[in-house]
Amino acid sequence: MDRAQSDLSLGFGSSHALPLPPPRIPIADDSITLQIDSSFRPSSNPMPPVPLQLLEQRFDDAGSRSRVFEEPDDVDNHNDDDDDGDDQREEEQFILLGHPMKLKRSRGSNSMSSPSPCKRFAADSGVEGRRAAVKAWGDQSLEEADPEIHEFMEKEKQRQFRGIELIASENFVCRAVMEALGSHLTNKYSEGMPGARYYTGNQYIDQIEILCQERALAAFGLHHEKWGVNVQPYSCTSANFAVFTGLLMPGDRIMGLDSPSGGHMSHGYYTPGGKKVSGASIFFESFPYKVDPRTGYIDYDKLEEKALDYRPKILICGGSSYPRDWEFPRFRHVADKCGAVLMFDMAQISGLVAAKECPNPFDYCDIVTSTTHKSLRGPRGGIIFYRRGLKSKKQSINLNHCESNIQYDFEEKINFSVFPSLQGGPHNNHIAALAIALKQAASPEYKVYMRQVKKNAKALASALISKNCKLVTGGTDNHLLLWDLTPFGLTGKVYEKVCEMCHITVNKVAIFSDNGVISPGGVRIGSPAMTSRGCLESDFETMADFLYRAAQIASAAQKEHGKLQKEPLKSIYHCKDIADLRNQVEAFASQFAMPAFDI
Repeated sequence: MDRAQSDLSLGFGSSHALPLPPPRIPIADDSITLQIDSSFRPSSNPMPPVPLQLLEQRFDDAGSRSRVFEEPDDVDNHNDDDDDGDDQREEEQFILLGHPMKLKRSRGSNSMSSPSPCKRFAADSGVEGRRAAVKAWGDQSLEEADPEIHEFMEKEKQRQFRGIELIASENFVCRAVMEALGSHLTNKYSEGMPGARYYTGNQYIDQIEILCQERALAAFGLHHEKWGVNVQPYSCTSANFAVFTGLLMPGDRIMGLDSPSGGHMSHGYYTPGGKKVSGASIFFESFPYKVDPRTGYIDYDKLEEKALDYRPKILICGGSSYPRDWEFPRFRHVADKCGAVLMFDMAQISGLVAAKECPNPFDYCDIVTSTTHKSLRGPRGGIIFYRRGLKSKKQSINLNHCESNIQYDFEEKINFSVFPSLQGGPHNNHIAALAIALKQAASPEYKVYMRQVKKNAKALASALISKNCKLVTGGTDNHLLLWDLTPFGLTGKVYEKVCEMCHITVNKVAIFSDNGVISPGGVRIGSPAMTSRGCLESDFETMADFLYRAAQIASAAQKEHGKLQKEPLKSIYHCKDIADLRNQVEAFASQFAMPAFDI
């Protein structure tokens, strides 16, 4: 390497560069200054200039010392006493990188053992003060840390306690589930699967998730050699999309129940104008099957006809507003004929499936997804069950395979789709809470609870029918019912708002009218939440009276004020009929304890 290359690689200029003044190198202690001795300039090795990147800027604020490379006077005229004034310094000389250096130290200082005043302050009070400041906010109660949020939460607690909750997809969790959700498990990051995490420190998180998986299989009577499960999805919509992403290519075809027929938008949905509403329809091609508008039941003959023409890769059964049992043998027959994977979304009825209070989808389906918080009464989240092991001979033939030892390949695809394709780290507090709920779902007490859920739904349906109310399909086989409000001249949107004024919560749904036209005149009503508060059949008959009275009030108000839009609805909030019904509802609801609530 020649001299020019050497100078460049070390960051120094050549011997012909303009010399920089020898710098004073800063030391941590004010009493020490390191200065290059410019008096030593051997002709054979002239001192190279200091590179610019080693220079420091001067900091002259009130709380810091000046640190700067300074140009000293010519060595012949240099006077240490003039530099320091009254502050005399001791001087030591040594060689650094072949150049003589001077170390100046203030006399009487003991810089190696005595910290500067700033350092003494930090050691004495700064460190502990900072530590205390960081810890202080972490030990505050919610009420102390955020009074506004605490106030809203307390108001929501009172709303739940004083109202009647009849939204079919809502429920009240037990105290143990609530404790797990609000636990220290939320602190841990656990991307990946048990035993294959992206982070360390997950040995106990792994045990929690594995136990949750085991309990999921046990709750639904499944054997681990034939079924696997992923408990990480954040919701059932996330679980459904993970299945599609794992098993399909963009643009592949899926087929599910039409949303106005009671299906869920995560199974694919287009508006009448052709707008793609759900991610399933945006990234995949979806085509719906429908209910018979005259009966409200799924038209299985037309379903088969459409499926054989459309040839979906995944055939989906399950929905959010279907009050009748699902005929799984018919679905299996259609899936086998068109070569589709059969998937069931049991979000609404997972509790009934666990309690064996409805037909079992695991006997017929390849993949089963669910939420975990509705009739299952767990935390808000999702879950995916998938077949593993050998396929049956019949399924191998349908999929055009000649071998008899074809294995299901869902597990790796679905797990990879959940993470890393679609989600980040799992919510460990949710998984622990789900494990608790699944343990309860396998208990005899839970089966008693789910039987009561069905009894209460049937009692509510019978009470409404006795008042000449029109129910879609004429009743219910599960935990929910659909009430057609068109005979009252009402839409579901108006009715749900009137009910809300009376502290009753239901939700609007679209339904098919007798002539096959989609109508916004329906509401969905469910029994799980109030059953969780201890209500029985007679209590739901009382609720039917409240619901019927709310429909009469809304119908009368609409006749008086015309079509009830936002402003007219507000005007009836304080009317006597609404106030009287609200008081009756509050008095009734307040009789029943809230699970895990201290009122």
